[in-house]
Amino acid sequence: MSKHAEELAARDFAHIWHPCCQMKDYEELPSIIIDHGKGAYLYDVDGNAYLDIISSWWCNLLGHCNPQINASIKKQLDKLEHVIFVNLSHETAIELVDELLKVLPKGLTKFNFADNGSSSVEIALKMAFQYYYQTGKPKKQRFMCLTEGYHGETIGALSVGSMDLFAQIYKPMMMNNIHVEAPDCYRCPFGKKRDNCQCECFQFAEKAFAQYAEETAAIIVEPILQGCAGMRIYPPLYLQKLRQLCDKYDVLLIADEIATGFGRTGKMFACNHADITPDIMCISKALTGGYMPMSIVCTTEKLYNAFYDDYNKGKQFMHSHTYAGNPLGCAAALAVLKILREDKILEKAQEKAAYFHEALEKAFGDHPNVGEIRHIGLINAIELVKDKQSKEPYPTDKRLGYEIYKKALPKGLLLRPLGNVIYFNPPLNIDKADLDRAIVIAKTAMEEVIGR
Repeated sequence: MSKHAEELAARDFAHIWHPCCQMKDYEELPSIIIDHGKGAYLYDVDGNAYLDIISSWWCNLLGHCNPQINASIKKQLDKLEHVIFVNLSHETAIELVDELLKVLPKGLTKFNFADNGSSSVEIALKMAFQYYYQTGKPKKQRFMCLTEGYHGETIGALSVGSMDLFAQIYKPMMMNNIHVEAPDCYRCPFGKKRDNCQCECFQFAEKAFAQYAEETAAIIVEPILQGCAGMRIYPPLYLQKLRQLCDKYDVLLIADEIATGFGRTGKMFACNHADITPDIMCISKALTGGYMPMSIVCTTEKLYNAFYDDYNKGKQFMHSHTYAGNPLGCAAALAVLKILREDKILEKAQEKAAYFHEALEKAFGDHPNVGEIRHIGLINAIELVKDKQSKEPYPTDKRLGYEIYKKALPKGLLLRPLGNVIYFNPPLNIDKADLDRAIVIAKTAMEEVIGR
């Protein structure tokens, strides 16, 4: 590290409190000061390159500093940078919802803008609560969620998550929600396999609905892929059954597509795998290609109409964000949708997805500590275990994933492990050569930590 980089890292450490980490770790591993990005790579102030195989927290959909997205934002910047989104609108936002209508699951036609994923979840929860209050079912005040689910880190979002790492200390502040045992296809309690089961685990949801549906406004799920839980993948059939169960018991279905939307799972949205339409869908992250903080809550005419009345009736949705409908974010999102459509990115990514998973299986499949290599779209996750037969996990205090992360960094690969799960979630337009490079570095780093 150069003297300049050391000085910047010291200034960073002196004052910046980074998210989702223990700052004491920075004494051993100081911040890498990034100077610029290009394609799938980040470059530090010393010129070292890092392959961003995790898309910078899953949002960088089409590479860093994508020329077409850059141009769209620059054009918008000279025209309108921001405007209050109450009684005022702008053409870029209107064009964006027109384009979203073409790709969203059928029936999602109303859009409420926010500025990040957690905020969109808060909006979805408040919408569901108020919907039932205004339609004659005020007892429906609680929410269901899946165990190991993650929906953000504001208090409402934490309340519908089940990740104690984020939530444990805040439980006295959180809502009392209903946690339904989620599918765990790697460690299925029924001894089934992901690709040939009938979702026997769905009985947990059926029992919860039978017991709590009368007091439940909505269930929120990450469709098909539970990201923060270690990229846990479950069958589309589960989602189809859940849609039917929600209809039977009059419970709203909220799909958190913040991490799964815009081609990450091989289809435009994860809900497309099950061919279902949720009542509310939250989108963010890849929406703007990782450029601008923006999210949108998409919902139906039926739900929207429950809020539509004279102002003095008090039915309006009194929730706002300063940066709602931000023109620069809308311009970025329009460019993302245009690139996906015109460059046929999803089709090309599917071909690369098959190539990548086959290469990962060849490189890691026989390792005695690789329990499973699960995949959907270009997302692949390697779960490391102490024993392959019993699937016994490594103790969390070993910080195995973090140790592999540290070994990979100086070799030029940016990983962000989820406990003992090493995952790959690259930009959809990544080159095969870079996928190969990621495998070589990750394998070397892993072997340096746990051996061959």
